[in-house]
Amino acid sequence: MSGADPAADPSADPSAGAARPSPEDAGARLRAVHAELLARTPESAVQPRLQPVREALSLLGDPHLAHPVVHVAGTNGKTSTARFAERLLRELGLRTGRFTSPHLTRVPERISVDGEPLSDEAFADLHEDVAPYLAMVDGRLRAAGQVPLTYFEALAVMAFAAFADAPVDVAVVEVGLGGRWDATNVVDAAVAVITPVSLDHTELLGETVAEIAAEKAGIIARGAVAVLARQPVEAAEVLLRRAAEQGATVAREGLEFGVRSREVAVGGQVLALQGLAGTVYEDVLLPVFGAHQASNAAVAVAAVEALLGGQGLDPDVVRAALADASSPGRLEVVRRSPTVLVDAAHNPAGAEALVAALEDSFDCTRLVGVVAVLEGKDAAGILDVLEPALEEVVVTRSASPRAMDVDDLAEVARDVFGEDRVHVAPRLDDALQVAVDRAESEAPGGLGAGVVVTGSVTLVGEARVLLRADR
Repeated sequence: MSGADPAADPSADPSAGAARPSPEDAGARLRAVHAELLARTPESAVQPRLQPVREALSLLGDPHLAHPVVHVAGTNGKTSTARFAERLLRELGLRTGRFTSPHLTRVPERISVDGEPLSDEAFADLHEDVAPYLAMVDGRLRAAGQVPLTYFEALAVMAFAAFADAPVDVAVVEVGLGGRWDATNVVDAAVAVITPVSLDHTELLGETVAEIAAEKAGIIARGAVAVLARQPVEAAEVLLRRAAEQGATVAREGLEFGVRSREVAVGGQVLALQGLAGTVYEDVLLPVFGAHQASNAAVAVAAVEALLGGQGLDPDVVRAALADASSPGRLEVVRRSPTVLVDAAHNPAGAEALVAALEDSFDCTRLVGVVAVLEGKDAAGILDVLEPALEEVVVTRSASPRAMDVDDLAEVARDVFGEDRVHVAPRLDDALQVAVDRAESEAPGGLGAGVVVTGSVTLVGEARVLLRADR
């Protein structure tokens, strides 16, 4: 806990000789902690407030103010951009914190220090440290007739406490949902990044791209640098207006920085990126697929340059960092023969990026989809975008309580694909087997057969566990 006295804590003394808990004990503690967090209001139920998070952080000594922050909002590409930026900062010799969401497999993935997620033990210890302060704020909220700190609010508090305790030199913090009222927006970020804005979470953020952009723009702080990915015109107008109101400096992809060239390569792509100072970083290997990921890398480079005052970076640093970058669950190859890909596209814009990358970087001649979607998402829109790229689709559901009923999703899929191209398998393991069988059924010797698992982050996380990609 930030501000705690190590001398008062025997476990902080390596000479104390206390036995470390076994992995089984640490795992049990983590499950108990996660159950406590899940008992809170879910992260999808955003509360339009920031004060309770500020109160909890104030009790902890304002750990969120202990280091500069790169704050990342947007509809798609947030996690990849955050991971790329954090890796660049680490290559520069800085100690980093990274807060992203949602997690694919395990909740400690959300909070990383120096590129490594917290261990089960460290995550449980962290919650134990901050729990009394969360409880104090919960009590005040209940007394005022308000909802106690939500799941995501509690995690945000934990992340800032972990970063101050490390301590980190800089943190890269991804917005959970929206921006203006997101629990992470208690920071006074030096750099605000807005990845592409499109329609998603319309029931919470607004029914137009402009309305959603206004929510995302809420993270642009006074005097900050706003690093903007390519945006629809209606989003760009809103973001630029907010930047002007805040006296923020604006850096726009395609103008002040961007992708100069891009070539598909084995295992990823080779890029030339232009930075804010006009520096061109040549021969940058990025081991992830898709033009959208090239743009995310350009945005990440610009964000790091902005944090450092707009100066160019050592090209060797950029090449080393991005060659080692990763973004699990984002067009990730998790099996060969046949090729099985997982991608966390969960809205039509994400599906469009997925389809473009499939055409660009893979040579599957017979591709079958495994799709599950959460309630409230645009299932028809996602499937409509995927249809030209898929020979057939297997609809299933993830273990999320918000997962769309498989029969309802199948009905939507039949409207898009037709009766003969839709298969139903409520269990994911069965769905994967059906998809592999269908992909190989008309591919000579299985050549050119492929499966893509997509539609929700939770589905992708479960597929990675089943296919052991999380190892």
